[in-house]
Amino acid sequence: MTITVAVAGASGYAGGEMLRLLAGHPEVEIGALTAHSTAGSLLGLHQPHLRSLADRVLLPTTVEHLVGHDVVVLALPHGASGEIAAQLPDDVLVLDLGADHRLASAADWTAFYGSEHAGTWPYGLPELLITEQTGAGVEYTKQREVLAGARRIAVPGCNVTAVTLGLQPGVAAGLLSPVDVVAVLANGYSGAGKSLKTHLLASEALGSAQPYAVGGSHRHIPEIAQNLRSAGADEVTISFTPTLVPMARGILATATARLAPGHEDLSVADLRQAYEQAYVGEPFVELLPEGQWPTTAMTLGANTALVQVAIDRAAGRVVTVTAIDNLVKGTAGGAVQSMNIALGLPQTLGLTTEGVAP
Repeated sequence: MTITVAVAGASGYAGGEMLRLLAGHPEVEIGALTAHSTAGSLLGLHQPHLRSLADRVLLPTTVEHLVGHDVVVLALPHGASGEIAAQLPDDVLVLDLGADHRLASAADWTAFYGSEHAGTWPYGLPELLITEQTGAGVEYTKQREVLAGARRIAVPGCNVTAVTLGLQPGVAAGLLSPVDVVAVLANGYSGAGKSLKTHLLASEALGSAQPYAVGGSHRHIPEIAQNLRSAGADEVTISFTPTLVPMARGILATATARLAPGHEDLSVADLRQAYEQAYVGEPFVELLPEGQWPTTAMTLGANTALVQVAIDRAAGRVVTVTAIDNLVKGTAGGAVQSMNIALGLPQTLGLTTEGVAP
């Protein structure tokens, strides 16, 4: 089975990471590579690490160059995917790495992005819990069941993936209160994209940590709330603060939530059991052994999310720490995993759980 894949936005970080993974996928043939301002130049000028594709010429990002492929990847700025996607055939699998199709609420989209909502696609986080109240109590399925056979997939935000995977087992089990959640993240600079901005220059960034989108303005907030509602939360309030730190890749997300009423004496063993049950058999999400804490170095280059939990008794809160590579599990790796599921392939095909160290 050979799958032809076109990548729009191939000169950016997300597009480049998508190509790195696709180049090693045993069932993929890489087709058209497109860009906007860099169209007409060689890919190797923008992605010099992709030696097998370095001599490929970037085409303009038009529908004409994207049609005729089995899969189209849209690694485009927010607000740019909707118009192109609407012109692609229904039988083509389209993976949107941007935010255009992630949110179910048009009001949330308008409030945080300030433009017209392009619509909602199946959400590309296979491990997302979907809870359901039954006569026997709360049961859950996972988003991968929705992705099987899908032809439109909205890939999650990288911060969203980290926070969701850290909190959702506790929320689904009724152990954590989704009200008054606090998340503070350390983020690598690749998450800010390639645009030339003063605060992203090495002279400004090296040796410094910079918060951004402080005070409830980050666009990933409604997406996190949407995912926690999927996991069973009725109402979600979250204080979310990302911080750029001097590393190219990675997210270390520390998310805390109050113990739910009636669970003030919850044991660490029972808390861990909820996480182990939620992630048993998952190839890419792992609860670490007690006492071992995630680091971004442990996930570098891998499609893994490593999670650890603790209980802060004095504060009455559960502390979760999750590490991912923002470009792999946070973006391109999650997209390839979702692509595999949609096409009926093993979800691990072309992906690795092995990080790069030192």
